Amino acid sequence: MGRGALIAMSGGVDSSAAACLAVAEGYACVGATMRLFLNGDVGLSPSRPCCSQRDIDDAASVSALLGIPHEVLNCMVDFKLRVIDKFIRTYELGGTPNPCIDCNRYLKFEGLLSAARERGLDFIVTGHYARIERAASGRFLLKKAADSERDQSYVLYMLTQEQLAHTLFPLGGMTKAEVRALAEARGFVNAHKRDSQDICFVPDGDYAAFIERTTGRPSPPGDFVSPEGRVLGRHKGIIHYTIGQRRGLGVAGGARLYVSAINPAANTVTLCGEQGLFVRSVTAKDVNFISVPALDGPARVTAKVRYRQREVLATAAPVEGGKLRVMFDEPQRAPAIGQAVVLYDGDAVVAGGTIEGWDRGG
Repeated sequence: MGRGALIAMSGGVDSSAAACLAVAEGYACVGATMRLFLNGDVGLSPSRPCCSQRDIDDAASVSALLGIPHEVLNCMVDFKLRVIDKFIRTYELGGTPNPCIDCNRYLKFEGLLSAARERGLDFIVTGHYARIERAASGRFLLKKAADSERDQSYVLYMLTQEQLAHTLFPLGGMTKAEVRALAEARGFVNAHKRDSQDICFVPDGDYAAFIERTTGRPSPPGDFVSPEGRVLGRHKGIIHYTIGQRRGLGVAGGARLYVSAINPAANTVTLCGEQGLFVRSVTAKDVNFISVPALDGPARVTAKVRYRQREVLATAAPVEGGKLRVMFDEPQRAPAIGQAVVLYDGDAVVAGGTIEGWDRGG
């Protein structure tokens, strides 16, 4: 098929605009919508727009306007095993998962690239706001989007060199307003469709109810404790809490209290004042390097431990087991086990990994 591309079409405006631009660039395109779950299977109304039949219909409508074929890929088994089950397991172990990163890793890039190759296509195309460039060294770089408010490089840190070599991000140099204007000019049905703000399979944000409904087992209550081990009250089950949480604790007291640690073995949730949330360093596992093959010593970087955070100055150094220790110039508030720490050199992603621990002292 020559320069062929499989377009990840979610039914939203971003992926539709990306498809339009890929067609305009002369790629022989095939639209593909991943069916990740049935709404009823995760307790959602069939009429919910996220990941619903409406999304598939919108993607098919845009594909028809562009004159390209459209397929629906059944990814439900992989999504359950590699995203939903990990989401549940991480909460039950006291962590805070990032299912969007896992979905990108296993479904949108690993899975779609495999599907593209099965169809004899060279590239996958998505509507992510990020850029890919090739450095003089020959390595592919993942760089921030031109629109800093839309940049999604943080949730793409896991991309391998092979995936970057066969991925196109047509929206990397555009603003959201420009994307919507393009979609409106082409008459796309989703030109003004709202962006999804929540985790797709838990759109009401009630993670604990989703977990208990899915597993059929309640999270047992236990003790809230102080950093010194003094019992402060009773919690509803550890899956109801995340590091840094203040609301919904139900513990009476003078000073404001926040969740600072979760111990699944003891079934305790530690509460402290806000100053107790700050850490000087984090350790990351499952590290993926992009701009360099590895670090052979300490390196000055900027880092972020959550998606919407601005990067802060830090020093990253390799530690035993292929892990990284990231030491912040200034203490950072409430990084959570299970979330990602992503390192940058200017606008290029150096590496990223999953936070597995922290040190409050440095």
